[in-house]
Amino acid sequence: MRSRLLIVLTALAVGLTLTGCGKESSTAADAAKKAATEAADKAKEAAAKAGEAAKAATKEATTAATDATKDAAAKAVEAAKEAAAPKK
Repeated sequence: MRSRLLIVLTALAVGLTLTGCGKESSTAADAAKKAATEAADKAKEAAAKAGEAAKAATKEATTAATDATKDAAAKAVEAAKEAAAPKK
């Protein structure tokens, strides 16, 4: 989060610095604005991908926990049956 903000602020500072440098200032400002916009878009895309990855990992962990619970319950039922069975 901080690095994204730093990139945007740096691009903005460079753009403002170049604004006072003559004819090419508007071109430089436009380039800085474009760079800042691209950086913000890439940061947004990275955040979305991280969210998707976290969602997938959570789903996988939930599935694994459910499977483990089912296995443990089945083993507990089997153990209870064995314990309740009359001994010969």
